[in-house]
Amino acid sequence: MYFKGQKFLVAGISRSGESSARFLLARGAAVYLYDDVIADNVRKIIDELVGLGAVEVTAQNFEDCVQLCDILILSPGIPIDNALPVSFRRMGKLIIGEEELAAQYLRATAIAVTGTNGKTTTVSMINKMLTDCGKNSVACGNIGEPTLNVVEKLGFDDFAVIEISSFQLETLSGLRPHIAVITNITEDHLDRHYNMENYIFLKSKLVRNLRQSEYAVLNYDDERVRSFSSLTKARVVYFSAKHKTEGVYIDDGTVCYAGQKFFSVDDMSLGGEHNLYNALACVAVAAILGLDRDEITKSVCSFKGVKHRIEKVGSCNGVTYINDSKGTNVDATLKAVESMPAPTVLLLGGKDKGYDYEPLFEGLKQSRVIHVVMYGENRYKLLSAALEFGFFSFSLCQRMNEAVMLAKCYARSGQCVLLSPASSSFDEFKNYEERGEQFERIVKGFSDE
Repeated sequence: MYFKGQKFLVAGISRSGESSARFLLARGAAVYLYDDVIADNVRKIIDELVGLGAVEVTAQNFEDCVQLCDILILSPGIPIDNALPVSFRRMGKLIIGEEELAAQYLRATAIAVTGTNGKTTTVSMINKMLTDCGKNSVACGNIGEPTLNVVEKLGFDDFAVIEISSFQLETLSGLRPHIAVITNITEDHLDRHYNMENYIFLKSKLVRNLRQSEYAVLNYDDERVRSFSSLTKARVVYFSAKHKTEGVYIDDGTVCYAGQKFFSVDDMSLGGEHNLYNALACVAVAAILGLDRDEITKSVCSFKGVKHRIEKVGSCNGVTYINDSKGTNVDATLKAVESMPAPTVLLLGGKDKGYDYEPLFEGLKQSRVIHVVMYGENRYKLLSAALEFGFFSFSLCQRMNEAVMLAKCYARSGQCVLLSPASSSFDEFKNYEERGEQFERIVKGFSDE
């Protein structure tokens, strides 16, 4: 791409938008900036970028800028059916995201991970494993730094372990990782993607462009993911906790690959079936890369997990408080609930993502959850689903801090309080990290640990 001859409109000055603008400005491109929500942090970033030569676009000159610019760099936070990308598409102009731009300049071996749940844990586990095996590896994409920030720091012998969301896949088609991992697919983001068919298609994009020399690591136990084997030319390596399949599997409590034993499931620091699947995917990647078996075993078994995912943050009066703010959909919350070791008070709520919550309460009736505190924008939709399935032990409030205090009143010594909202954070917070951090601050305020 010849930067100096192109005019770029960067829409959405998020982490990816800022990264794209800085990358383009450094290469002499004409960069225009637009964001319809100018918070204090966004204002600061825009002012810095204008100082570097970018041009801010306002509502008054917006139409002229759309006509002027050649390429739209679209933030993952802006839907592909927004009026802005629709205008570019009608004019036959190119629409890409930061990940697509990064893919054109990435020299390192790419390992890309997508799926509904387990992406961040799997990426973190793979990155740790590579680092422990002496490789130069960076976790990036939807986790940590934008990929564009690391492309020039990584050479041909290095690794980029990239977390890819469905939002990023809307504008991504040029990334061909050496290994593509798909963890699972369950209902998520239907407020954005409209239906499961669209959501499944977006997830499948990661393997559709792979060639015969590349690998697709697929969850055999997820029927939707397993079906992707027919959509790719890549060599397929399955992972399964239920079947002895071609790839990674469990045999008498031991993780195996192609008949070779790696480690006992009981040796893993992380518990829960969901983490077992993450580990199986990690072993598949390691086996493909030919990494040392002993180093793989030590690395995976010592992995402690990621922040905001079933993370103990404190205790008070014998009650354990667990932060699972990353549980933003029904399936993730049910998996978190399944991992609870004691009777649990569950905090649910936030911004609705278009879910049917009845399966959630159907699952909760068979779990250790003894009370649910519903809060946030979608609390009445949650209430309706609870009543439909005869789940009557609940409380309602408006904000998350109120929900934490209510949970503290209900929980007794030996029990747990679990924040696993099954909802987006955007009604009250800018992301799930901010929500989890507030939960942690509240807990530490009355914690005895």
